[in-house]
Amino acid sequence: MTLADFPVFAFSAIACWVIGSLLQIAVRRYPAVRFPSYAVMLAGTVLIGWFIVSYWITLERPPLRTLGETRLWYAALIPVVGFLVEYRWKIGWLKYYCMVLAAFFLGINIAHPDVFDKALMPALQSVWFIPHVVVYLVGYVLLAASSAAAWHNIYSGLHSKTELLGYSLSHYLALLGFVLLTFGLVFGALWAKEAWGHYWTWDPKETWAFISWLAYLGYLHLSANGTGRDKLQWYLALSFLVLLVCWFGVNYMPSAQNSVHSYQPD
Repeated sequence: MTLADFPVFAFSAIACWVIGSLLQIAVRRYPAVRFPSYAVMLAGTVLIGWFIVSYWITLERPPLRTLGETRLWYAALIPVVGFLVEYRWKIGWLKYYCMVLAAFFLGINIAHPDVFDKALMPALQSVWFIPHVVVYLVGYVLLAASSAAAWHNIYSGLHSKTELLGYSLSHYLALLGFVLLTFGLVFGALWAKEAWGHYWTWDPKETWAFISWLAYLGYLHLSANGTGRDKLQWYLALSFLVLLVCWFGVNYMPSAQNSVHSYQPD
């Protein structure tokens, strides 16, 4: 499996998400299509998961090195969050936001295909490589879902029980995401000590990771101090922009050119 095969999987997954969503619209009129609609949407996510596993086998290394490879994982994981939220809290609208985000990142990879390369530089040949990147990715996925839920809460005018569920959802997703960001920082520091001899060097990537962590720590502080729900939703909705700078934006900053985290141009 190579990146030449990726567009087929990506377009097929997006088609599954679109078809499944359209079937969901018809559920009220035709209840019998409920199960097929979920099956089709899940099939889209399974396709991306299948590609990741096959690509991993071909590369003979975890596909977690480049931005494009992390976008693959992101596109596979974020719909899962939407499905799990619906299963746990019976909130169905989040999965649509999640599938849109997944399709968006697949689209970026289609437009800007990654470099096919099996090599891992020495710094990445560490026991901390997979835990650090995976923990961060899952954290980013949860925080993206939290931001999507916050935008929904802001613009949909939720009321009564639905309102409480919507606010609780964005809060708990942010809380889980923050926990994983914390583990990511700790794993990264341990990895840095092993690879470069220092736990922390204020590298641009490290600095923005810390800024991201502080942004969500600020949210938890405001929440604990009784800040109004509407203000908290705006805070969560906009905080994900800080994560995007950490994930993507920092790579294009002049200060990042000599970063120890610049393993390969994307």
